[in-house]
Amino acid sequence: MTNPVTCDIFCNVIDNYGDIGVCWRLARQLSLEHGMAVRLWVDDLASFGRLCPELDASLKQQNRRGVEIRHWAASFPQATPAQLVIEAFACKLPQRYVASMAELQPQPVWINLEYLSAEDWIEGCHMLPSPHPSLPLVKYFFFPGFTAKTGGLLLERDLLARRDAFQRDVLQQAAFWQSIGLRTPATDTLKVSLFAYENDVLTDLLDAWAGGTEALLCLVPEGRILPQVGRYFGATAPRAGDAYARGNLQVRMLPFVEQERYDELLWACDINFVRGEDSCVRAQWAGLPFVWQIYPQHDNVHLQKLRAFMRLYCTGLPPDAAQALHELWETWNGGQAADQAAATSAQAWNKFLQHRSMLQQHARAWAQHLSGNSLALNLLDFFRKIDRMRGL
Repeated sequence: MTNPVTCDIFCNVIDNYGDIGVCWRLARQLSLEHGMAVRLWVDDLASFGRLCPELDASLKQQNRRGVEIRHWAASFPQATPAQLVIEAFACKLPQRYVASMAELQPQPVWINLEYLSAEDWIEGCHMLPSPHPSLPLVKYFFFPGFTAKTGGLLLERDLLARRDAFQRDVLQQAAFWQSIGLRTPATDTLKVSLFAYENDVLTDLLDAWAGGTEALLCLVPEGRILPQVGRYFGATAPRAGDAYARGNLQVRMLPFVEQERYDELLWACDINFVRGEDSCVRAQWAGLPFVWQIYPQHDNVHLQKLRAFMRLYCTGLPPDAAQALHELWETWNGGQAADQAAATSAQAWNKFLQHRSMLQQHARAWAQHLSGNSLALNLLDFFRKIDRMRGL
């Protein structure tokens, strides 16, 4: 038997678990589905532990779910670099490690895994080489994306089959609702998951849900928006497990949800509000209408990225449905002046609901369209291509 290909993934836990969420998914997929020997170097094991509860943050080295977890400390240990080195989201590799890479023959394939974007320019930059300024090393840019000319998205090989099985099986669904302390909601209850950053138009949206014509159950996983939701109901210290009601709106605060359970939450709901990169991708695999809150950036640069994605995502949608989606996403992301957003967020929600059936059909077709472009497979193909070019 040949030895497995080795892979080192480096991750800085910066904010909101997004970076480590992507790296943890990628590490497990490369190990479990492709038989690679993966080391995941993480600088903040305590935060990582929220995604992997069996992790022991006091250990510098441990194996969890087929992946070797290493603490990326300031004083980096001596370590032989892997054959494939993934620098996630432009985190800066330890100088000692880079020097070791340069000494190896053959040298590792070094990839900078970039943030997800739908902007046109990434197609021209995907897989471009970047020579090191002083060492005989080359780093390659690898851009996840939504088109065939990008690196694609993370998708486990059985995910869509598991989604379909869950959504067909009332017993699986009932078990999920029971696991979060609820009975299966009535068929005429609209089920919404709300995973979001703080948002200026949240109060107006909650008012629209409370005053709506149909019962709405909102599930809020533990996160940054929890205090804001609590204040809406007069709660000063909201926590997981709390339940609130106003008008036709019921809200249940959920504890921090592991990645696998979060997928089930998305599959069980009718509409999903998501934030950042990782949960946005998982909402697309759910094949259901969703509302994306992109990570806010200085000078509203994030709105350009949001609109670039909307142009791709709305392809094939009837104009009125695309307009409804566009208005709600813009409002939710602060794309209008604050007074205008407050005046129109309820209207945007109601218009979005009017097109829910069409948006649901579109979401399902979109997920199927994306499923042929796997980030993990593309990374492996690129690694092998570079190996062949080097004559290995």
